[in-house]
Amino acid sequence: MKQYIEKRAIEIGTYIVDKNATVRQAAKAFGVSKSTVHKDVAERLPQIDVTLAKEARAVLDVNKLERHIRGGLATKEKYAHLH
Repeated sequence: MKQYIEKRAIEIGTYIVDKNATVRQAAKAFGVSKSTVHKDVAERLPQIDVTLAKEARAVLDVNKLERHIRGGLATKEKYAHLH
């Protein structure tokens, strides 16, 4: 694995853990796609830093469980402004 990819994977993992960020937020912050963030956290990071990978995975799992709630709130907010 190339050095810059390893560095990016560690930075993304750290960002997700520190900011409790979603995949979309991390992708936007680092200027990469959601697929790249997911691949970095799910596949590359466990080869580099197992502890950080587990912490980042835990944050993303919580975000995944809560995303339907965030979507509902966003829709509610959207329609509250229309009326």
